[in-house]
Amino acid sequence: MPTPSERFTSLFDRSHAALLAYTVRRVAEPADAADVVAETFLIAWRRLDQVPGGDSERPWLFGVARKVLANTNRSTRRRYAMAERLRAELSVNPAPEPPVPSALGQALSQLSADDRELLLLLAWDGLSQEQASVALGISAGALRVRLHRARGRLRARLAEADSEPHVLTEGVNHV
Repeated sequence: MPTPSERFTSLFDRSHAALLAYTVRRVAEPADAADVVAETFLIAWRRLDQVPGGDSERPWLFGVARKVLANTNRSTRRRYAMAERLRAELSVNPAPEPPVPSALGQALSQLSADDRELLLLLAWDGLSQEQASVALGISAGALRVRLHRARGRLRARLAEADSEPHVLTEGVNHV
Protein backbone atom coordinates (compact mmCIF):
# COMPACT_ATOMS: atom_id res chain seq x y z
CA MET A 1 0.00 0.00 0.00
CA PRO A 2 1.58 3.34 -1.05
CA THR A 3 1.93 6.16 1.45
CA PRO A 4 -0.20 9.28 0.90
CA SER A 5 2.88 11.13 -0.34
CA GLU A 6 3.69 8.38 -2.84
CA ARG A 7 0.06 8.25 -4.00
CA PHE A 8 -0.04 12.01 -4.51
CA THR A 9 3.28 12.05 -6.35
CA SER A 10 2.04 9.31 -8.66
CA LEU A 11 -1.24 11.18 -9.23
CA PHE A 12 0.66 14.38 -10.01
CA ASP A 13 3.09 12.68 -12.38
CA ARG A 14 0.27 11.03 -14.32
CA SER A 15 -2.01 14.08 -14.51
CA HIS A 16 -0.26 17.43 -14.30
CA ALA A 17 0.60 17.83 -18.00
CA ALA A 18 -2.95 17.08 -19.15
CA LEU A 19 -4.41 19.31 -16.45
CA LEU A 20 -2.10 22.15 -17.39
CA ALA A 21 -3.03 21.83 -21.08
CA TYR A 22 -6.72 21.87 -20.10
CA THR A 23 -6.38 25.04 -18.04
CA VAL A 24 -4.08 26.88 -20.49
CA ARG A 25 -6.86 26.67 -23.08
CA ARG A 26 -9.28 28.32 -20.66
CA VAL A 27 -7.36 31.28 -19.25
CA ALA A 28 -5.94 34.48 -20.70
CA GLU A 29 -2.46 34.16 -19.17
CA PRO A 30 -0.38 30.98 -18.81
CA ALA A 31 0.60 32.00 -15.29
CA ASP A 32 -3.10 31.86 -14.37
CA ALA A 33 -3.21 28.27 -15.63
CA ALA A 34 -0.30 27.37 -13.39
CA ASP A 35 -2.15 28.90 -10.42
CA VAL A 36 -5.28 26.91 -11.24
CA VAL A 37 -3.32 23.65 -11.52
CA ALA A 38 -1.51 24.37 -8.26
CA GLU A 39 -4.82 25.04 -6.51
CA THR A 40 -6.30 21.87 -8.03
CA PHE A 41 -3.46 19.75 -6.71
CA LEU A 42 -3.67 21.44 -3.32
CA ILE A 43 -7.31 20.39 -3.14
CA ALA A 44 -6.34 16.88 -4.30
CA TRP A 45 -3.74 16.68 -1.54
CA ARG A 46 -6.21 17.83 1.11
CA ARG A 47 -8.84 15.39 -0.15
CA LEU A 48 -6.54 12.58 -1.16
CA ASP A 49 -8.79 10.03 0.51
CA GLN A 50 -11.68 11.24 -1.73
CA VAL A 51 -9.74 11.01 -5.01
CA PRO A 52 -11.15 7.99 -6.84
CA GLY A 53 -8.71 5.45 -8.16
CA GLY A 54 -8.24 4.05 -11.61
CA ASP A 55 -9.96 5.61 -14.63
CA SER A 56 -11.97 8.00 -12.44
CA GLU A 57 -9.11 9.99 -10.95
CA ARG A 58 -8.37 12.06 -14.06
CA PRO A 59 -12.01 13.16 -14.58
CA TRP A 60 -12.19 13.96 -10.87
CA LEU A 61 -9.16 16.25 -11.19
CA PHE A 62 -10.64 17.91 -14.29
CA GLY A 63 -13.85 18.51 -12.34
CA VAL A 64 -11.90 20.12 -9.50
CA ALA A 65 -9.94 22.24 -12.00
CA ARG A 66 -13.21 23.30 -13.64
CA LYS A 67 -14.53 24.52 -10.27
CA VAL A 68 -11.26 26.30 -9.49
CA LEU A 69 -11.45 28.02 -12.89
CA ALA A 70 -15.04 29.09 -12.18
CA ASN A 71 -14.02 30.50 -8.78
CA THR A 72 -11.07 32.29 -10.35
CA ASN A 73 -13.26 33.79 -13.06
CA ARG A 74 -15.85 34.96 -10.51
CA SER A 75 -13.11 36.55 -8.40
CA THR A 76 -11.68 38.29 -11.44
CA ARG A 77 -15.09 39.63 -12.46
CA ARG A 78 -15.74 40.89 -8.92
CA ARG A 79 -12.31 42.52 -8.77
CA TYR A 80 -12.84 44.28 -12.13
CA ALA A 81 -16.35 45.37 -11.14
CA MET A 82 -15.04 46.81 -7.86
CA ALA A 83 -12.20 48.58 -9.65
CA GLU A 84 -14.67 50.06 -12.16
CA ARG A 85 -16.93 51.30 -9.34
CA LEU A 86 -13.95 52.87 -7.60
CA ARG A 87 -12.76 54.53 -10.82
CA ALA A 88 -16.24 55.95 -11.38
CA GLU A 89 -16.41 57.22 -7.81
CA LEU A 90 -12.95 58.79 -8.02
CA SER A 91 -13.82 60.50 -11.31
CA VAL A 92 -16.78 62.21 -9.58
CA ASN A 93 -15.20 62.71 -6.15
CA PRO A 94 -11.42 62.59 -6.39
CA ALA A 95 -9.74 61.67 -3.14
CA PRO A 96 -8.01 64.79 -1.85
CA GLU A 97 -4.40 64.47 -0.89
CA PRO A 98 -3.75 65.82 2.56
CA PRO A 99 -1.52 68.86 2.51
CA VAL A 100 2.02 67.99 3.50
CA PRO A 101 4.37 70.67 4.66
CA SER A 102 7.47 70.41 2.51
CA ALA A 103 9.79 69.73 5.46
CA LEU A 104 7.54 66.93 6.70
CA GLY A 105 7.15 65.48 3.22
CA GLN A 106 10.91 65.56 2.75
CA ALA A 107 11.49 63.91 6.14
CA LEU A 108 8.88 61.22 5.44
CA SER A 109 10.44 60.47 2.07
CA GLN A 110 13.75 59.76 3.78
CA LEU A 111 12.27 57.13 6.09
CA SER A 112 12.10 53.44 5.23
CA ALA A 113 8.92 52.22 3.56
CA ASP A 114 7.99 50.35 6.76
CA ASP A 115 8.39 53.43 8.97
CA ARG A 116 6.48 55.59 6.52
CA GLU A 117 3.64 53.06 6.23
CA LEU A 118 3.29 52.78 9.99
CA LEU A 119 3.24 56.52 10.56
CA LEU A 120 0.81 57.19 7.72
CA LEU A 121 -1.60 54.43 8.79
CA LEU A 122 -1.89 56.15 12.14
CA ALA A 123 -1.76 59.82 11.12
CA TRP A 124 -3.52 59.99 7.76
CA ASP A 125 -5.58 56.83 7.58
CA GLY A 126 -6.88 57.22 11.11
CA LEU A 127 -6.21 53.68 12.29
CA SER A 128 -5.73 53.05 15.98
CA GLN A 129 -2.55 51.34 17.10
CA GLU A 130 -4.48 48.09 17.51
CA GLN A 131 -5.94 48.36 14.01
CA ALA A 132 -2.55 49.24 12.52
CA SER A 133 -0.98 46.20 14.16
CA VAL A 134 -3.60 44.01 12.46
CA ALA A 135 -3.10 45.76 9.11
CA LEU A 136 0.67 45.28 9.34
CA GLY A 137 0.41 41.73 10.65
CA ILE A 138 2.42 42.40 13.80
CA SER A 139 1.65 42.25 17.51
CA ALA A 140 0.54 45.34 19.41
CA GLY A 141 3.79 45.25 21.38
CA ALA A 142 5.89 45.10 18.22
CA LEU A 143 3.90 47.99 16.80
CA ARG A 144 4.56 50.15 19.85
CA VAL A 145 8.30 49.50 19.58
CA ARG A 146 8.34 50.18 15.82
CA LEU A 147 6.23 53.31 16.31
CA HIS A 148 8.57 54.67 18.99
CA ARG A 149 11.58 54.09 16.71
CA ALA A 150 9.85 55.48 13.60
CA ARG A 151 8.83 58.63 15.44
CA GLY A 152 12.42 59.05 16.64
CA ARG A 153 13.77 58.71 13.11
CA LEU A 154 11.17 61.18 11.83
CA ARG A 155 12.12 63.70 14.55
CA ALA A 156 15.78 63.29 13.62
CA ARG A 157 15.02 63.93 9.91
CA LEU A 158 12.96 67.01 10.80
CA ALA A 159 15.74 68.30 13.06
CA GLU A 160 18.25 67.82 10.22
CA ALA A 161 15.97 69.79 7.90
CA ASP A 162 15.68 72.63 10.44
CA SER A 163 19.44 72.85 10.83
CA GLU A 164 20.15 73.00 7.08
CA PRO A 165 20.26 76.46 5.50
CA HIS A 166 17.19 77.14 3.40
CA VAL A 167 17.84 78.04 -0.21
CA LEU A 168 15.39 80.96 -0.26
CA THR A 169 16.67 82.56 2.94
CA GLU A 170 20.34 81.71 2.62
CA GLY A 171 21.31 85.02 1.00
CA VAL A 172 18.95 87.08 3.16
CA ASN A 173 20.81 86.23 6.37
CA HIS A 174 23.94 87.87 5.08
CA VAL A 175 22.37 91.11 3.86
